Amino acid sequence: MAAVVGTSGLRRYGVLAVESAAVAACYYAAGRLGLLRQLSVEGAVFTPIWPPSGVALACLLILGLRCWPGIAVGALAIIMSIAPLRPLVVFNLLGNTAAPVVACLMLRRVGFRNDLARLRDGLALVFLGALTAMLLSATIGVSVLVFSGKLAEDAFWPVWLAWWVGDAMGVLIVTPVLLVLYQVRGLPPVTRWKEAAGLAVIALALVPVAVYTTISLLFLVYPLLIWAALRFQLAGSMLCALYTSVLATVAATDEVGAFDSLTRVEIMVKLQAFNGTMALTALLLSAVITEQRNTRRSVERACQELVEVLEHLTAGDAPPGRTAKEGDDRAPPP
Repeated sequence: MAAVVGTSGLRRYGVLAVESAAVAACYYAAGRLGLLRQLSVEGAVFTPIWPPSGVALACLLILGLRCWPGIAVGALAIIMSIAPLRPLVVFNLLGNTAAPVVACLMLRRVGFRNDLARLRDGLALVFLGALTAMLLSATIGVSVLVFSGKLAEDAFWPVWLAWWVGDAMGVLIVTPVLLVLYQVRGLPPVTRWKEAAGLAVIALALVPVAVYTTISLLFLVYPLLIWAALRFQLAGSMLCALYTSVLATVAATDEVGAFDSLTRVEIMVKLQAFNGTMALTALLLSAVITEQRNTRRSVERACQELVEVLEHLTAGDAPPGRTAKEGDDRAPPP
């Protein structure tokens, strides 16, 4: 018995080590992708979208809180790749790890479901997972820059805002996509593939035009998001939002297209406002549509069950053979 228990414990620790290593690798890869595009505010460099925050929260929601060491290791690897190790790195690790953990705890506290099939789940992810929890990482990270002398005190709030919005955008855009991909079961019907292919072709053609033209045509993306949400719910709308956000971020960091002839602060405000409203539209509209469809299916199922019950009751009330009226008609007179 002791040998069996010991083997089970070793297997559990082995699975935990593999999961943590996978989470650390995904976090590091997402961080390297995020660092490819940067903006500068008050002399501090930041990423408009920080994908590791979304990856970390998705891993915690899927695997559980036991994978937090992988987040810490991934964050440490990112820090080591861009700056030498110093004692204050501990606080950066604390902020990068605590923010998604706190987000996961708050979401689980309010009954969050990973399928994002309810409006309350979308609202919880926006206001608790993104806007509230990411305050922790931004506050700790910018405070470390000020205390270490790398950032002037009067530049605290602009840099803090840029850091916070970047982390929040990572949660709003990356986390829903990963949750949807994790729950994919099988392929849609062939008839849906035709519409999906048409949507993809239009998105590939329309989004670059909206982003890279000097005329402000970013609003053209929203009908595309509505179409994707109506027909493909979260999977379609969030993939479309992710693609659009990547192109918009590339154009903003290159200062071309819709972001041409703007100051760096104006670029940051325009980009983050566009990414934020687009992510909110895709996420919340998809949640509303999915919730309504699930409610309709539940009502249809309940009506079908009620019809079956009434059929059984009606069949049970009818007497076998002849009816009572038929028997009375054939009875001899007294």
